[in-house]
Amino acid sequence: MKKSVLDLTEEEAIAELAFLAKRISELDIAYHRDDAPLVSDAEYDKLKHRNEAIEERFPTLIRQDSPSLRVGAQVAAEFQKITHTVPMLSLSDIFSEEDVYAFVEKIHRFLGIPDSEDIEIVAEPKIDGLSFSAVYENGKLMTGATRGDGSIGEDITANLKTIRQIPLSLHQNEDLFDVPPQKIDIRGEVYMSKPDFFELNQIQAEKNKKIFANPRNAAAGSLRQLDASVTAQRRLSVFAYACGEVNPITWKTHYEFLEQLKKWGFPVNPEIRVCHNTQEMIRFFNELTEKRSSLPYDIDGVVYKVNDLSLQKRLGFIARSPRWAIAHKFPAEQAVTRLNTIRIQVGRTGALTPVADLEPINVGGVIVKHATLHNADEISRKDIREQDMVVVQRAGDVIPQIVRVLTDKRPIDSYAYEFPQVCPVCGSRAVREGEDAVTFCTGGLYCPAQQIEALKHFVSKDALDIDGLGDRNIELLFEKGWVKNTIDLLNLQKNHELELIGLTGWGLKSANNLFDAINKVKSGVSLDRFIYAIGIREVGEATARLLAHNYISWSNFQSAMCSDSALEQLLHIEGIGPIMAQYIVDFFQEEHNCQLLNQLSRQINITDYVAPIKKETPLSGKSIVFTGTLETMTRAEAKAKAQSAGAKVVSAVSAKTDYVVVGVNAGSKQTEAEKLNIKQISEKEFNQMLDV
Repeated sequence: MKKSVLDLTEEEAIAELAFLAKRISELDIAYHRDDAPLVSDAEYDKLKHRNEAIEERFPTLIRQDSPSLRVGAQVAAEFQKITHTVPMLSLSDIFSEEDVYAFVEKIHRFLGIPDSEDIEIVAEPKIDGLSFSAVYENGKLMTGATRGDGSIGEDITANLKTIRQIPLSLHQNEDLFDVPPQKIDIRGEVYMSKPDFFELNQIQAEKNKKIFANPRNAAAGSLRQLDASVTAQRRLSVFAYACGEVNPITWKTHYEFLEQLKKWGFPVNPEIRVCHNTQEMIRFFNELTEKRSSLPYDIDGVVYKVNDLSLQKRLGFIARSPRWAIAHKFPAEQAVTRLNTIRIQVGRTGALTPVADLEPINVGGVIVKHATLHNADEISRKDIREQDMVVVQRAGDVIPQIVRVLTDKRPIDSYAYEFPQVCPVCGSRAVREGEDAVTFCTGGLYCPAQQIEALKHFVSKDALDIDGLGDRNIELLFEKGWVKNTIDLLNLQKNHELELIGLTGWGLKSANNLFDAINKVKSGVSLDRFIYAIGIREVGEATARLLAHNYISWSNFQSAMCSDSALEQLLHIEGIGPIMAQYIVDFFQEEHNCQLLNQLSRQINITDYVAPIKKETPLSGKSIVFTGTLETMTRAEAKAKAQSAGAKVVSAVSAKTDYVVVGVNAGSKQTEAEKLNIKQISEKEFNQMLDV
């Protein structure tokens, strides 16, 4: 018979707490991962209660991997930020069998591997949940984070610890010397199973609380709780499937890593399969499509990953995603509803975007009330009219759109929709530029919609992240005439401090909080966030980071974009196409934009871009030109490696070129390098500089 907790010595308490932590963890894995409980619920609860009782008597002995840490923590004031040492990038999407073939062909072409040689691909169900990062040091869980913007996530360490499937300590098999790395960032997806989702909504309904639209929303809402005890009350599950930073790495393939995750105590999806050719990949996708509805969790496609880690390393990354992985999304789910009205929205770039206001309808577990109509051509081509019955789908299971009109159900008094020729906000002419299908307001910053939307974007979370300036407050300040542009916003305290403090709904504290947030932005904003914030057409967060990575400082970027070679420079950056490059150049050719940027850069300290996990190499900051045929890699691979090492790859030799990498049968570029006395290096020397 066990001793009473009151009679335990400190040495006995230490030993029993170690036993309980290990035993309860084993039971958690058997119950949650293997669906094979080893003891009854009552027996499990006894162990938990004894652990809690011992900790209550000996609070200084609470272990880092204690089961009690899974019951939640006190309310935090706000989520802290965690910087990912290796960015959590998103995946590119494909939607057809032809896209699968193209993905595999592109890998062969990049690596220079003949199509006749198969490359192993691991196919995994794409879980519809919320991505997480869990960092372990010497086998112990240290921090947990959301994906965030890919570079910086929210600290959810306490919340992750409440999920029983996440081991607080990585399991070790001492007989096999299965020791975890000194440090490893394990990544995966937090989700809520369908049964747990239905049970949660039933509980929410009984308590007259929020009903969640789908399991993903329920999982996200449960995980991102400031009070981790709320997370602990929700039944969340996880699948692990990737890693970020790891030191050292002991496996050679992705599949070996997945097997290792199981040994450490992480759940890994049982549907994962190694495919040896494109036909097997497509077969897996079709099988999973049929099985999708019967799975106890939601999936929205299949993820394909190159299995060989050495090939993954060679393939590397582009701005938004890895070259060695892609997501094959399921066909969109559809439903029929009525289109009530067509409404025109004017965005921050002046684009007139038609939006369909629909009778609310459930599409794939989400209530859809609106759908994009893209542009005037789309409305005309599909002959979409108000009061039509339409088929709606969520493209990629995300963006609602109208597939077709059910013309046999069309009202007799129906008439074709006429796209407006004037801006519905300011009355300026609305025109189409060249062959562009998009219609734009010509009012520019005269148009209130563009001014307001530009301001909303400028202060948004992913841009300058100014607390206290939500959409309503921006609209209020705009209506008052106090803030018409970003400069007005930065000077708000100087020009309207007393007026704001005296405004209904505001006061000294709230106004000072806003002024502090604005002054914080003035004190320092990273280059990538600033580029995103200024609102260049089609330049999202990933492209802003890509530009910042290439130009490092605001002065470099601004002078480059105002030069005659701006377009040529942009086209040499992998991930930026001709259309986007032209949009960027056009932005800097507008005089009023340049004037505004000069004023902003005088008031805001725009800090140089610091790329994550980049180490200095002999190629950092160097300008490189390749000439001739390379023997150990393709030209695309060499360019990608050079850029990853911090170099800038250009197409022509000039006095500013640092190195010319000379391959077999080099041409005129080598001759030009000799004339300008530019240093020439061999392919072998180039590889040695990469390995430093």
